[in-house]
Formats: sequence, C-alpha cells, structure tokens
Amino acid sequence: MTARILVVDDVPANVKLLEARLLAEYFEVLTAYNGAEALEACENGRVDVVLLDVMMPDMDGFEVCRRLKADAATQHIPVVMVTALDQVSDRVRGLEAGADDFLTKPVNDLQLMTRVKSLVRLKTLTDELRLRAATTRNIGIEELLSRRSATAEVAARVLLVDERAASAERVGKMLRGRCELSVSTDPNEAFFRAADGDFDCVIVSTAFSDYDPLRLCSQLRTLDRTRFVPIMLLADEGEEARLVRGLDLGVNDYLVRPIDQHELIARLTTQVRRKRYNDHLRASVAQTIEMAVTDGLTGLHNRRYLDSHLATLFERARNRGRPLSLMITDIDRFKSINDTFGHDVGDEVLREFATRLRKNVRGIDLACRMGGEEFVVVMPDTDGQIAGKVAERIRAQIADTPFAVGEDGQTIPVTVSVGVTAMMQGADTVEAMLKRADIALYEAKNGGRNRVVAAAA
Repeated sequence: MTARILVVDDVPANVKLLEARLLAEYFEVLTAYNGAEALEACENGRVDVVLLDVMMPDMDGFEVCRRLKADAATQHIPVVMVTALDQVSDRVRGLEAGADDFLTKPVNDLQLMTRVKSLVRLKTLTDELRLRAATTRNIGIEELLSRRSATAEVAARVLLVDERAASAERVGKMLRGRCELSVSTDPNEAFFRAADGDFDCVIVSTAFSDYDPLRLCSQLRTLDRTRFVPIMLLADEGEEARLVRGLDLGVNDYLVRPIDQHELIARLTTQVRRKRYNDHLRASVAQTIEMAVTDGLTGLHNRRYLDSHLATLFERARNRGRPLSLMITDIDRFKSINDTFGHDVGDEVLREFATRLRKNVRGIDLACRMGGEEFVVVMPDTDGQIAGKVAERIRAQIADTPFAVGEDGQTIPVTVSVGVTAMMQGADTVEAMLKRADIALYEAKNGGRNRVVAAAA
C-alpha cells in the first residue's frame, strides 16, 4: 500500500526522521515546516495523510487542523497529530479540532505505520466516493459536500459489546446524553444486532474470558451491512499487539483503560462524523444514479434506461425461446391540453397517466417514459395477442375515467393511442420492434385516435 504523506514540523531533524521511516515503507513523502506551507500543500497537491506537529510558531497544529477540516476541499484528509504533549486534555483538544488520531513523541514505528496504513485505507474509500459523486453529477464537489446532512443533528446510535457489567455501566455513564447506547454482553448476539440495526459505531471491549474480540471485528468487516460501520476497541494496558492486529483488520480506533470520558466522547464523535460524511457521499451517488435512469416528472424509468434494458430483455427472450412484446402509447392531442389548461396541468396529466399505466402492468414489465407524451411498456413472456389485450385495457382505463386536475379538481377527458408489436422469430432486432410499434401507433393516430393497433407480423 502506497500513498502520499505530508510531514509537518518546524524542526528539520524531526521531519527527516519521519521521512526516513515512511520512505523505508515505500510511501511518498512531502514536507512542510510551518502551518502555512502545510495548508498550501493540502490545497494544491494530492495528500493522503497529514502527520502534523502541534507545537509550531505562528500557527500551531490545532489551528492548522481546524482550518483543514473547515475547508470542504481538504476536510476529508486524515490528520494525525504528532506531539510531545501527552496529556488527555491535549488529545481531546486535537480531536475536537478535527484530528483523526494522536501519536506521542518519540513515535513508535509499529504504531506509526499501522495508523498511517489504516487511515490510508479510509482515505482511499472516501476518495472513491468523492470521485463518483463528482463525476456523476454536473456540479462541483464542494457544493455537494457543503450541503448539510439531514442526519447531522440526529443522536448517534452506538452498540457497546462488553461481557463485564461493571465496565459496560461505566461506559454507559460516560456516554449518557451523548448517544443512543445499546449494550450486548454476548459477541455472537452482538453480531446479529449490528447486522440488523443501523448503528453509527460499534465499541468492542477486548476483555472477554473465552472469546477473541477480533473475531467479531473481522465478522463485522466481512458483512455488507456492517462493512463501513466504525469499530472502536476498548483495551487494557499491554495489548499493543492485539491493537495493531485489530487496526490491520479494519478497526478504526481504540482507547486504553483507564478511559477518559472526554477522550472517549471526542474519538466517538470523530468516527461518527466520518461515517456520516461517507454515508452522505454514498447516498448522493445512489441518488444520482437513480436520477440518471428515472424520469423526474413521472417516476418511471427514462429513455436511457429503456435503451439499455430493452436490449437485455430482447436477448434473454431470444436465447430462451420466450415471447416478448412491447407497446408504445401516445396521449392524444396532448398539445391542446397544454395550450388550453397550461403546462402545469399537462404535467398533472402525465403524472396521472404514469400512475394508471403502472397499475395496469405487471411488476416484471418495464414501463418507461420515452419522451414528451410517449410511453413504452416492454412485456417479457408475453405474446402479441395478450399484449394487445393489455393495451386495450390500458386504453379503456384512460378513456373511461376523466383526469382530475388543478386545485379545484376539474376533470378533463383524456384518451390514448397505442401501437403493439411482438418479437418475431428469426432475424428480428430491437430497432425493428420499436419501428413496428411506432408504425402501429401512427396508424392508430391516423385511424381516429383512442385505439389500439397491433403491428402486422
């Protein structure tokens, strides 16, 4: 695993020492000797992790971290405070400024590399989500990330896994009023609770009498529903090897007993904030993908979705020797509806038509808005005769019940013309099917509208 690490320290000897250690592990290293240089490096270059000294002149590490986390362009970059300060209050201050972790000088090589590699993995995930969000929406990433998440003010849901009642009670008191805490004494039961619940963080104690807590951590990382849920370990003194192994397995953070309440809250807040940040990105990507294939007015699939999935359904039907039919519908004299009642009423008619269309086709049928007032329904495992009956049912359902529009519920009559075709044996194609259905629709329109015409085989 390689990445670009920015080392920030006003003492050149400290910079050279960290640089040498990181280069030995094949990381690419950038250096800065004050806060201003660090901010510039993060803004102008691709930085994966920042190792930031606290005690610097002019602008200390706390202020540098605060500025990085306040900027939408750099807030996703993990920051590790590297300092000679070893007071809990200093760690809490750094975490509250947005730091992702703390390392105390002199830095232990094993802790350094494990922490850096763990944060690089998180950064890689975030970068992928940011890239997808940026490339699937025609807006700047800053605008996407600056929008306030609807869950930002919702209390975090936390699962504590600890078989010792007294220990669980102490942690519960520390977190009272800070989150919605659930406690599980059985790690197997905790696994299913984590899978079924929507937790923002899972805190796992290492103090089990006959169970390896890293087994639970590993299981949580292999399950899709919990793969990205932050995991924190509560360990005892002397468990460094277990903590290092846990970080390798994907554990996000840890605390060593005796636990300080302020540090626990600060570290938990950091993990929840990062999770919600990434959740927001995932939701934005999912929403964008849905918008890309969904017609915003009617909620049906759009032409883009039709083009890709009709070809798939066609090939599947031909390979399996199954029938396939489709219909193209067109709302009669739709322009006159817009001209007479206005485009807002026209939109209401389109939405109501889509609703009725959806009610009259099966779940396996593909209903799409092709554009304007034209809609397409693709019907797998349906021959032409049955497709004609479905089309007639839709036509009658539209014509028999006028559409209620406007705030006063005024009703207007609406009719629809439909062209139907079925897949032909031999050298048929998707394009040929659409052409036949379009010709049949044209005949229905020319034949007086409000009718169904099936394409001749």
